[in-house]
Amino acid sequence: MCAFPWLLLLLLLQENSGDGVDPEEVVAVLQESISLPLEIPPDEEVENIIWSSHKSLATVVPGKEGHPATVMVTNPHYQGRVSFLDPSYSLHISNLSWEDSGLYQAQVNLRTSQISTMQQYNLHVYRERLSEPQITVNFESSGEGACSMSLVCSVEKAGMDMTYSWLSRGHSAYTFHEGPVLSTSWRPGDSALSYTCRANPISNISSRPIPDGPFCADPNYASEKPSIAFCLLAKGLLIFLLLVILAMGLWVIRVQKRHKMPRMKKLMRNRMKLRKEAKPGSSPA
Repeated sequence: MCAFPWLLLLLLLQENSGDGVDPEEVVAVLQESISLPLEIPPDEEVENIIWSSHKSLATVVPGKEGHPATVMVTNPHYQGRVSFLDPSYSLHISNLSWEDSGLYQAQVNLRTSQISTMQQYNLHVYRERLSEPQITVNFESSGEGACSMSLVCSVEKAGMDMTYSWLSRGHSAYTFHEGPVLSTSWRPGDSALSYTCRANPISNISSRPIPDGPFCADPNYASEKPSIAFCLLAKGLLIFLLLVILAMGLWVIRVQKRHKMPRMKKLMRNRMKLRKEAKPGSSPA
């Protein structure tokens, strides 16, 4: 019986150590800034906070009675680029570099309960902000209006650590599917569903919903947008061709005028010469 409180305390320490807890995925852009939010348990007085990444990064000792916190940055790589935001002392990193990517850990030592909590973050630094996920739809129609669809999700310039998931939404139910490819089918009378692709770890950026019914009910649905784009492209090319023809026509007219002017002047001189020669000469006295 006496060992029970010690066993309970041991389990509590293991639970709060952070072991076995998946790190929070955080995404940032090269040369920009990012904040790693830190949660402090309510009604707890903090002894200190130890931030680390690969190795010790900084130690923060909260101040008392309105005094500022004491900050000791122990990693020269972050010197002058980190700050700690009150009141939770979240880590703020500015002017991000490739070397800043990786696992971060905050160990919060609590004075009140005499335990430590651990929070972890997995920081991904990208060259630029990634675009919205794009969905490619491949479908095959079968008899009686039914069809099978294959939805492929992708993100331009995504890294190897990119993961995808699908959310299908009906009238009141949601279902999830992991992976970039989702295969489904639809037939007349089935409930209308829409599919949304979610890309991680890009802050859960989602694509626009894709409805399944229109793709199967109307075979031209998938080609409507491409046909509109084709018409716009054709109109643009036609206008460009007309402008080219007009410019060439003006250039030809201008060149012809340049060549015609010397000939006109020469004809005028010849006419003047002929007129002078046609006048009768004066008779001798």
